[in-house]
Amino acid sequence: MHQQVWMYLVILTTTMIASSVWAAPTERFVSVTGVGRVSAPPDMATVRTGVVSEATDANQALSENSRVVQGLMSVLDKAGIAKKDIQTSNFNVRPNYDRPPRDPLQRSVPKIVGYHVSNQITVRVRELEKLGDILDALVTAGSNDVSGISFGIADTGGLMNQARRAAVEDARERAELYAESADVRVGKVLTISEQASRSPAPPRMRRAMAMEASDSVPIAAGEQELSVSVHVSYELTDNR
Repeated sequence: MHQQVWMYLVILTTTMIASSVWAAPTERFVSVTGVGRVSAPPDMATVRTGVVSEATDANQALSENSRVVQGLMSVLDKAGIAKKDIQTSNFNVRPNYDRPPRDPLQRSVPKIVGYHVSNQITVRVRELEKLGDILDALVTAGSNDVSGISFGIADTGGLMNQARRAAVEDARERAELYAESADVRVGKVLTISEQASRSPAPPRMRRAMAMEASDSVPIAAGEQELSVSVHVSYELTDNR
């Protein structure tokens, strides 16, 4: 009796599993990636500027460097740059060595002949029309190390939403193209996920500067491009 019950349960369970497998509908879908891009002129710039000083005495090099940096701070204050937009980004003091030619018969010891002091500050300029004059004033005041200028957009929220809408539209167009080629239709959206989104790194200008005063440094800001990628899955249905 127990053996018959056991065999009945095995047959019933097997039948239920088989029915479940064969009854499951086949899920058909298409997954695509859409890209949306929006371009806009920048409204701010980040400038890395500073002073490099050298002297035979460390205190002398530091004193001269600090004097010039204070002049740069005064220039920025007169230009209306807020204190929150000025930050010391690098400060370095190191000795300069005189390295004699190597003598295989005698151990040569490097000799300190001076000191090198570098102080660099990062400045955000939120009024681009002032940028050329500010650069000119900084160089005139003694800045001899402008190591980078990059442009950006202060508030990208609205632009990024425009790019997201464009990305979803692009994904829909791609999905419909594939569906048409396969003689099916695009149905409801199954999933949407945003991929890592960022604006491309702006070109950076890097060079040491030591020039005389000019009317104004010419600046070309160009445009910034923001992009968003979305991964979307759509249900596929038959053409009817």
